[in-house]
Amino acid sequence: MSHVKFGFTNLSRLLAGVFLLLATVTASHAVDLTGAGATFPYPLYSKWFDVYGEKGDRINYQSIGSGGGIKQLQAGTVDFGASDAPLSDEEMKAMPGPVAHIPTAAGSVAIIYNVPGVKNGLHLTGSVLAGIFLGEITKWNDKRITALNPKVKLPATPIIVARRSDGSGTTYIFTDYLATVSKTWENKVGRGKSVNWPVGLGGKGSEGVSGVVKQMPGAIGYVELAYALHNDMTYASLKNKHGAYVAPSLASTTAAAAGAIAAMKKDIRVSIVNADGKDSYPIAGFTYILLLKKQADRIKGESLVNFLWWAIHDGQAYAEKLVYAPLPKEVVQLNETALKTITSGGKALLKK
Repeated sequence: MSHVKFGFTNLSRLLAGVFLLLATVTASHAVDLTGAGATFPYPLYSKWFDVYGEKGDRINYQSIGSGGGIKQLQAGTVDFGASDAPLSDEEMKAMPGPVAHIPTAAGSVAIIYNVPGVKNGLHLTGSVLAGIFLGEITKWNDKRITALNPKVKLPATPIIVARRSDGSGTTYIFTDYLATVSKTWENKVGRGKSVNWPVGLGGKGSEGVSGVVKQMPGAIGYVELAYALHNDMTYASLKNKHGAYVAPSLASTTAAAAGAIAAMKKDIRVSIVNADGKDSYPIAGFTYILLLKKQADRIKGESLVNFLWWAIHDGQAYAEKLVYAPLPKEVVQLNETALKTITSGGKALLKK
């Protein structure tokens, strides 16, 4: 009996050792990736990184704004950057090498406000919104706002503009829209991740902007729709190119993205603000992950392209629940082609 007991004890120890060895080997093959950038897709990316991390590779992401992500990619301090604003030709030239843009999802920018007694759905137009952010419309009962909302009792409360103080892709999409619909805005301010704001209180990140709006009656600002919904913010309906007032939603974002396919086949860096279509929400945009086409570290590069392949396929299943529009199949195909061009040491990294 003692021999049998001894045998089982040793077998248990042997199996425990084997499992420990397997765990050690698995851990040694796990890759740590770092990224930084856009706050706009952070709810979706956070979910992706948690789910994908269960497969072994870990991704540490800093939600610091698109401008910060681009700077860190340029400096080589991260494995990938994230931006809602595609790189300009000038920014592309400043990078240490050619950069691939991988659209990961589409989202909308919600116009949030804190006007006592006024619920969701306040009607605004592009010209009125530009007037507010230019500092030309200063009270909520201004006739240009009341004319759009005849059934809403608007107070004489002063308007407080809240806007981003950091470089932001959300700011790029918002100012791209204003510059598209308002010549005055285009000439005086323009579009960009950072602009010289005519008026307003700056807040860092979506948290900063929403904090100003929540705390100050009369405030108005802009954040990604997912953030507005998760924080129970009140937001406006905007008049689109077709003339319809449309609220930001998954459906209206998808409608805005649908018309961009032809342009994306020529250049992946497209704008979908003020898109055609009666159901399109006018302040929408794609968000991108940016990576160098020539990866210095083969192991990290292979891990990164494998993650991105997963993100544009399996990862899309998480988009709708977090109020992001999944990629159209044509955009997925463009991404597949781009990922097959990522190399290290002259060899393609993707094994698909």
